[in-house]
Parts: sequence; structure tokens; C-alpha cells
Amino acid sequence: MRNVLLLAAVTLFSCSREPEYDAWAAGETAEIFVLEKAGKKEYVQAEPIVRGSLLRVSTGKSVTVDGVKYLNATCAGRKILVPEASLASSLSEAVRETQLWVQTSACIVDDTLSSHIGAFARKGNRLEVLGWDRLLPDGRVHRYNVRMGKVEGWIFGKYAVLSEEEALERFSLFDDAHAAVRNSFKGGDAIGCEFRPYEKPAFAERPMPNPVNAFYLTISPVGLRHIDDYIALADSTRINAFVIDIKDDQCPGYKAEAMEKHSPTNFRHAGSTKEALYKEVVEKLHARGYYVIGRITCFKDGYYAQDHTSSAICMKADGKPFLHNDTYWPSAFARDVWQFNVELAKESVRKFGLDEINFDYVRFPDKLISLDDQIDYRNRYGESKVQAIQNFVRYACDELHELGVYVSVDVFGESANPGYTTAYGQYWPAISTIADAICAMPYPDHFADHYYGISKPWNHPYEIMKAWGKRVQGRQEVTATPARVRTWIQAYHVMRWVDPNGIDNNSNFIERQVRGLYDAGLTGGYNTWLASGNIAVYRSQKEAYALDYPSLPPIDSLNTFITK
Repeated sequence: MRNVLLLAAVTLFSCSREPEYDAWAAGETAEIFVLEKAGKKEYVQAEPIVRGSLLRVSTGKSVTVDGVKYLNATCAGRKILVPEASLASSLSEAVRETQLWVQTSACIVDDTLSSHIGAFARKGNRLEVLGWDRLLPDGRVHRYNVRMGKVEGWIFGKYAVLSEEEALERFSLFDDAHAAVRNSFKGGDAIGCEFRPYEKPAFAERPMPNPVNAFYLTISPVGLRHIDDYIALADSTRINAFVIDIKDDQCPGYKAEAMEKHSPTNFRHAGSTKEALYKEVVEKLHARGYYVIGRITCFKDGYYAQDHTSSAICMKADGKPFLHNDTYWPSAFARDVWQFNVELAKESVRKFGLDEINFDYVRFPDKLISLDDQIDYRNRYGESKVQAIQNFVRYACDELHELGVYVSVDVFGESANPGYTTAYGQYWPAISTIADAICAMPYPDHFADHYYGISKPWNHPYEIMKAWGKRVQGRQEVTATPARVRTWIQAYHVMRWVDPNGIDNNSNFIERQVRGLYDAGLTGGYNTWLASGNIAVYRSQKEAYALDYPSLPPIDSLNTFITK
């Protein structure tokens, strides 16, 4: 039943004009009543005014109901009654919170330009409010200036609430599914992550194509300086995007200011003339209507680990950095590593106008289960691996969304498996719920023989990708705000150590992979993984890149065996 305030004995809006003044709606909510003309004067309760709304308030007659004093006002052309206590004399006084509690663990940054992390606020922590920056269209605060202990800084308003009780509540829609996931390999309990819906942006000035079909290019001048040839090839296909390396492990792209500040070794090895080349390449791609993605490897960075041994994964026995896969790894627990990669990403966006940042190696080293107890991961905040990876993705997305660009995150194909969290910290729903796109790497020659019951899956690209894609659908279904699924496809030869007789990376091989994805319902597109970025190889696969996959009928999987 609607709440009606009857005011028969009081004339609230008389013909004579009362003195008026400006005021702003304050507080989290404001109970108001709107005049209805239905043969009698009555005021019907309406939706709260958005905090920060400008009102024109009359100094004339008021009415008090149940101890609440209401004033006549006009807001956006509506005549209303508004509680006097819900009015502020200035916009700066419209936000009245003095303390908040953290609902979703998040970083407190002490410098919003550099994204420097001053502290990490955990779920349930109390915050003292010192100020705020601006109000969003719905009246929420964008960022609060807060104090937590001795640390002062800024936290996004979406992560804080007005009571400790509300802060400790969980988003329980999929909790049963995540609670059932095992921590078999010491990656952490899935239920320890946060699965509350995350607000995914849509930037009008940078719309993300759907699907995104992307060629991958290395930072090699051989590729970048021949961008016109790649564009000409792409123009004759359905490729609509390019992924370009900004920083790969021990292969930094250009002499970025973030490198000079945070990683001198990366800076020293970066190309001295590459910045101008990047600008030229991105300008040409944008001029032709291509979506441009900058790729940054995060936690496999031997140069950064060399510069900051205190943040490098090391052995407990001797304290020396641990060499894994021929390189040293900075820890995904270390906030300075987070900051370096995000600052590099933001700088690259500002300088080159990238549409998206793709973060690769967003994980801990793999294949370390037997050594895990002997390794010091520099875990300052007591997080599990899956929590640390999710917390990094949240921080990176928040900071880059401020610049109006999207974020994609690369994961192993294994992370789509149900039932357990991975040893290296990638848990599909924890990443998908935050990232704009999740880019898995289910390369056919990475699957073991008879995986999903498929003999030599590298010779059955359609079957393996379709079976894997169905697993992904199950992970997406327990994710409140799932990312778009854009998959890395294998554009290289089956590795000879896997099978010297494996099929070649021809157009048929590419086509069957993509059709397997589409027939599993994964329609977000693909990135081509070809480490060399060799245009001759891409040209040999052109027929597959020219296909309009959404329009193709499903394949009968019984007739898809491909021979060399």
C-alpha cells in the first residue's frame, strides 16, 4: 500500500510566491512526498531524491508529521515535500558519512594519479572518512578520502558501506558452488574470494567489438615497422583487432617512465626509439578502425625481480630468488609489483590511446606443488593465492577503468576445470566476475593425451575446444557478472616434443578451433597466439580468418578428424 500524507488543513503551495533558497539533497536517502492532483491535495511517497540533487526550497509554511519537519521544494520541476534534515546548504555538505566499513577488500591508494598503494583494506575493516572527490549520477560517492590506522588515502565508494554488519554480509547467490570447490593444490579456498557483482563499464568513445578477432604482434620492429602489411592482410579478413606487446618477460617495449621509476633494468633494455613507433602503429590501426590491445606480462618479469629482490619469490632456506622456467618471478602478493604494472599500463594508454590492456602471467609460477612449503612468496597480507590474484585484477580494473579503457586477463585453460582451485592462483569465476574479458589459453597441444576422452587432442582441435568450452560455460554460470570469453587460439605448429606427427598450423586447424569454441557457445572471439607474429604464417591461415563464424552451422563432431 502506498504511503499517503493527507494535508487537507494545510495549503502548501499557495498562489503567493514565498521566498526561496537553494539546497542540496544530503544523506544516503531522503524520504519525500510528491503532490498528486486527484480531486484533493495529497502527497504520495516517492523514490528518494538522488544525493547531491539541487532543490529550490521555500521558506514559507511547513508541516510536521510524526516529529519530522517537511519543507516545500521543487526538484527537477516536481513539487515535493522534503525533510528539513535531508537538506544541505552546499554540495560539499551533502555527504555526511563520518565512518565506513569495508565490504569488499580493496586497495587504499595515497596517490590517485600514480595508483600508489598505501594500504590494503580487508573486508570488515573500519574507515574514518576525511573527505570525498565527487558524486556519481546515482548519488553514490566515487572515492572517499579515508584514514585506516595511520594510513590516509582513497578508496572507491563501491567497496564501503555504513555498518559493520552490512560489510560482513556475503553475496551468497553462488556461495554453495564455490564452497564445494577443493583446495587440493594449495591455491586457496575458492570461498575466500569475493563474488559480489562488479560493475562492468561500457565506454561510448571506445566500444569493444563483439566479437573481438585479433592478430597478435610482438614488439619486434620487424613486425611493427611493417604494420601496413598486417593491416592489408587484416582488411581482407574478419580480423578487427590487434594485440601488441608493451612488456614481455625480459623484453620490454619502449623506455617508459614507469620503468625508469620502478624498474631500471627494464628501462635499460627497452627500445630507445620504440615510443614513436608505438604511436605511429596505434594511429594507423585506429585510422583503419581497428581495436588496439596492449599486452603486459605481470608476474613473470625477471628484470623487475632483479631490481627488487625483496619482492621476488625466493627459497626459505637461503633467501635467494627462485629461478623458475629460466627466469625470476616477482611475487603476485607484492603490491609494488601490482603498482608497477598498472602504472605502465596507464602510461601506455595515455601515450598511445590504447583501447584495452591485456594482462598476461597473472598468476604464481606453475608446477611448484612439491616445493610450495619451501618457498617464500612474500605474503605480507596473509592472502591465499586465489585471493591475491583476484585482488590484483580488481585493483587493475578499477584504476584502468578510470581512463576509459577495458581490461582483459589471460588464464590457463585448466582454470576452467570445476572442483578445485589451481596451484598458481587462477580460479576462473574469481577473475571472470571482475575482468571485462577473460582470455584463456587452451592450446590443443597443451592437453594430455585422452583428455576429455580424446585421443591426441592436438589432432582434434574442434573436439577439444568444444569440450573445453562446455567446461567454461559451467564456470560462467556460477559467476554473477561474467566477463566476455575471448580465447587465445593456437596459431603455431603442434610442438614436436608433443607429437612429431602432429598436424600443421594451417587454416583448417585454425578454423576447427574457432568453430569448436562457437559450437560450445563461446562467441566472444579469439586472439591468435603465434610467438613470432610472422605475417607469412598468418597469410597461410588467411582462409580461416576470413570466415564469419557466427553464421556457420555447428559441425558434426564425429567427422572432424584432421590429418596432415
